[in-house]
Amino acid sequence: MKIRNNHKTNANLYQLISSAIQRFRINYNTWWSVCLGLLILTSCEDFIHPDQLIIREEEEMYADWTEFRSAEMGIYALQQNLVDQLVVLGELRGDLLTVTENATNALKEVNNFNIGLDNPFASPVKFYKLIVACNRLISQIKMSHPEVVNMQETDINIYDRLYGEVKCMRAWAYFNAVRIYGKVPYIYESLTDVEEIEKYVNSPVSYTDHEYINFNIDGYYNDTIRDTTIVLNKKFLDLSAVIDTFTTELENEIKAVGVNHSINNGDLTWEVTVWTNYAYHVLLGQMYLYDGDYVQAINHFNHILFNYSSENADIRFGLDDKFSNNQWQSIFQGIDRYEHIYTLWFGKSYQQTHSLQTMFSVIPPNKYMIKPTKYCIQLWESSFNNQIPDLVNNKPEESSMIEPGIPGDFYRGYGVSYKYIKSGTDIKKESVQKMLLNKQTGNDIDVKILMEDADTVVNKYSIGKNSYANDANFIIFRAASVHLYAAEIYSWWEFDHNGIIKTEINTSLQYLNKGSYNSNPNQLGVRGRVGFADDYEAVSLDNIIYQHDPVTNEIIGYIDFTGRPLTEKQKYLVDRILDERARELAFEGERYYDLVRVAKRRNDPAFLADKIAEKFSGSEKEIIRQKLMDEQNWYINYFD
Repeated sequence: MKIRNNHKTNANLYQLISSAIQRFRINYNTWWSVCLGLLILTSCEDFIHPDQLIIREEEEMYADWTEFRSAEMGIYALQQNLVDQLVVLGELRGDLLTVTENATNALKEVNNFNIGLDNPFASPVKFYKLIVACNRLISQIKMSHPEVVNMQETDINIYDRLYGEVKCMRAWAYFNAVRIYGKVPYIYESLTDVEEIEKYVNSPVSYTDHEYINFNIDGYYNDTIRDTTIVLNKKFLDLSAVIDTFTTELENEIKAVGVNHSINNGDLTWEVTVWTNYAYHVLLGQMYLYDGDYVQAINHFNHILFNYSSENADIRFGLDDKFSNNQWQSIFQGIDRYEHIYTLWFGKSYQQTHSLQTMFSVIPPNKYMIKPTKYCIQLWESSFNNQIPDLVNNKPEESSMIEPGIPGDFYRGYGVSYKYIKSGTDIKKESVQKMLLNKQTGNDIDVKILMEDADTVVNKYSIGKNSYANDANFIIFRAASVHLYAAEIYSWWEFDHNGIIKTEINTSLQYLNKGSYNSNPNQLGVRGRVGFADDYEAVSLDNIIYQHDPVTNEIIGYIDFTGRPLTEKQKYLVDRILDERARELAFEGERYYDLVRVAKRRNDPAFLADKIAEKFSGSEKEIIRQKLMDEQNWYINYFD
């Protein structure tokens, strides 16, 4: 296996890297100039500079840490390139987003579940590129530092930590790809460029690799075996196989995760913008959750849920008042190690951008191609505060509201996750508050005057940004999501208490509402952090559950769980958890997969089909519903 390289280019590249390290923080902010330069060292001629003539053997590469650091930053740059695809496929196929008349054909295809293989959002190539870069870097680390594969060695160094980062990144790439495609090709480590991968994927049964290197732990030069006649049997992995393969690998083949760059620059947010042990545990927890292994899932999530030091009251990831109420929006205005677990940094001044603002914003030069659905907006606007009910549980039909409360989740909803824009200008928060009160009291004329010709727009990626920015950070994992995963797990999990099987529904409610699962009194919980966990505002599981009009909040009916199977209460609770995930995590790339996960667990395709079809109208609504009743249509069948 050869690597094309230009000596003069490399010398200049390393000089640039060294200079940048000394002058300022290097995140993948500086790296379209630098990180793609590293691919001159590490990738195939199809990526960059196909006409370079100087060839170096692989053993001559990666002479020092600077080169490994360059490659490390490169894989994060390649992950950045996936952001548009992750959001469009993870949200537009769900029930929270729909297309506008400005949408491209590619976006309309995604929205309508009619995705052609030439659709840019359907292409697996960006996943290939990331996996290729990971394969190359893994091979280089094992070749130069074979001690990383010796799990008996307890003296952990930066190469062990880098090795852990790359292994996590590769596992993450496979996991996200299989959620999109339903099955993905297993890409052997010896396949180190996209052209090779495509030949392998398109081969009938097997593919003869041009060179395979088997790295042994005693060192590259001592007992590494080369074989140029290896035949690779083509195989595809479904979700279960991906989870089994990569949880096994992550649990058994790495010693640590995450190089601590902040030691050199004092910037603690570095540990949020690379893979760390915390992100490692969330990824494993997420994979186990999707596999239905709640024991392993919660064991890994507990590294986030119980990250608490009584000595200094440091409630990292604990959902305390740091991001409560009006501070909630600051989660999206910077990088903070108390809520963010793993975040992709972007910066326009360093040519690090995505297209989210272009697709969402209505302010020129943006295109306003995707907008929130009516259901999505209603989730925030039908949240009520300071409500006072008069409940007669033995005669629930006589129950009523003494005070219907004040409508609107204005900490996470209006002005933060979404906005109304009229004639190119934001409608003020105070006007929207008044509009919701007018709707509640039936003053439809004033509502119509304010809202006529108003557009609803996603605002989460525009907070604090000018209309040209397109560089909001993208959060892969954050604390609130893990707390809601825990609520979901405990809603179904059953424990054997000395021979008596008991559920943990109360624990689920604690995660969802006030966060009182932990002895730390400063934790507020997901709903509590934004003021919706007091008294009647909290989600409960009484035998009588009252149903409310989404506009007036008056009681319009009730569900009576008395004498009914516990599973019905559990389903109801999971529905409320999914509502809360929508309010908390809307447009962050996970909604569609939340619906898929729950529908599969319930073995109920109608759960997903009904929710998504609701954003359509007329005959199209039933067409979409019938399509989604077939689980095969939940995926982009690229590899069939």
